[in-house]
Amino acid sequence: MKLRVGVVGLGDAWESRHRPALRAMTDRFEVRAFCDPVYHLAEQAAREFNAAAVDGFRALALRDDVDVILMLSSEFYGALPIVAACEAGKAVYCAAALDLDPDAAKEIKLRVEHSGIAFMAEFPRRTMPATLRLKELIATRLGQPRLLFCHARKRPAQARRNGQHGTGFQYPGGTRETMELVDWCRYVVGEEPTSVIGVQHWEHNGEECDYLMLSLDFSRDNRPGTGPLAHVSFSSYLSPKWPEAVSFRPPAALQVCCEKGVAFVDLPASLVWFDEAGQHLESLDNERPVGERLLTQFHRAVTSLVRRTSDLEDAYRALHVVQSARQSFKENRRVILEF
Repeated sequence: MKLRVGVVGLGDAWESRHRPALRAMTDRFEVRAFCDPVYHLAEQAAREFNAAAVDGFRALALRDDVDVILMLSSEFYGALPIVAACEAGKAVYCAAALDLDPDAAKEIKLRVEHSGIAFMAEFPRRTMPATLRLKELIATRLGQPRLLFCHARKRPAQARRNGQHGTGFQYPGGTRETMELVDWCRYVVGEEPTSVIGVQHWEHNGEECDYLMLSLDFSRDNRPGTGPLAHVSFSSYLSPKWPEAVSFRPPAALQVCCEKGVAFVDLPASLVWFDEAGQHLESLDNERPVGERLLTQFHRAVTSLVRRTSDLEDAYRALHVVQSARQSFKENRRVILEF
């Protein structure tokens, strides 16, 4: 079954992930319309796909020739395209950062649940070959994770399209990335965190955040520090004016210390792990591109008779953790997580 697609917002991953995947999967997806705050970008993409450029996400959601919405950026729109999709009964693939307050996030979650539409949140780190192999090793060789160190660095090329060239990131610019890192740790551990501590560093008189750290405690029974612990950080403190420093000794995207060994993960497909037998180096390059894997999952979610709700819950919980980390920073205390 071929799904007719309406694209809302051309996000940072359009050129590298979503555009190539849609071009490769013409047997499953047919792009019919584009909408973007920068209208000429929508026109350019529409010409390539022989589609229409639409002035407004509501008009796109109401089109009779659109079955599903790919929300790839929330710039200027926020969560309103999701609301419009719910009202129009259109399935949503959400790859955008939604920087919502707790009440608004809960309201969007309820709207999606009540509408009955298929909803998929994009968490690419889950589906990358190195992550899947890591989960296999945890189950077979390495044992339960004890400590996780997860880091991402905002690249200069990720600067927002509004022309700002500062080195720091601002919400919602860092929200999506931080949510993905939080979800990645939740997925690797296989449990839910019970508390969080947040640390932030602000520059330019508090106008820009150049470092954000979350400490996720997965302990139970009100005994912090007795279960798995994950340190998640997202930063942009290295200036693009220092190109050699930006590429010098980047930390592993994820380091996992387990009961029987330790693993170092560099996405998408590099994994080095150690146990009593020594070092094991694995390269998993011969895998299908992650964009195609994600859209294949979305196609299944839309065409399946069984409604998929786990992605909506995962996105809501990851956002809740990030929001709680901000509360922790403001109030200088550990925040207990209640889902």
